[in-house]
Amino acid sequence: MSFEGKRLVVVGGGSGIARRIAADAYAVGAEVVLAGRNPARIDVPGIRAAFADLGDESSLKALAEEVGELDYLVTLAAAPANGPVSALSRDAVVRAFDAKVIGPLLLAREFAPRFRDGGAIALFSGIAAWRPARERVVMATTNGAVAFLAEALAVELAPIRVNAVSPGIVDSGAWDRLGEGKDDFLRRTAEANPARRVGRPADVAAATLQALANPFVTGTVLHVDGGGRLV
Repeated sequence: MSFEGKRLVVVGGGSGIARRIAADAYAVGAEVVLAGRNPARIDVPGIRAAFADLGDESSLKALAEEVGELDYLVTLAAAPANGPVSALSRDAVVRAFDAKVIGPLLLAREFAPRFRDGGAIALFSGIAAWRPARERVVMATTNGAVAFLAEALAVELAPIRVNAVSPGIVDSGAWDRLGEGKDDFLRRTAEANPARRVGRPADVAAATLQALANPFVTGTVLHVDGGGRLV
């Protein structure tokens, strides 16, 4: 797979998966802009850092103007609002929708006129939409909305292609918060998954780049979850 001469914008630069997508795209020839709320902390070799806050519409306009023409756009930021429904705050729910649904929709609006021929967008959903769990109502709902957003944008923005990537449990650093319980959690997840393993950032990055590059894939969800949504 070659991205030689292609310009890729990745929004959500604080995540390990975003950094892996950026690094892998750069390795196959892409010019990459990795954007996030803390660009000073983006230190991927060869990658250009930029500012973007999916809850700040003006920053998305500014990013589009700064980047200019592009070939591919990936947005994978998240702001989880987990907890029982009885304890949810409106502000937390709005932030979650800004990161996963509203912000990506506005990004698509700003960048749509700037895509070169063959352009594509990859949104990020997640396994929670297909396996809802207690205290994950907002996560399930935002991820589900992303799947429908990809379909709607694929029709609205055609011939720009739009797909959603839905990762399962990935050892990307996000689970480090479990401390000593992390290894046991990942082991149990791997034993339950049909693929008998958990995901790695490289798995998600490879699937994302394939979704961007394949000219006959649009309006679909690519599940990169080891079959976890099935069990």
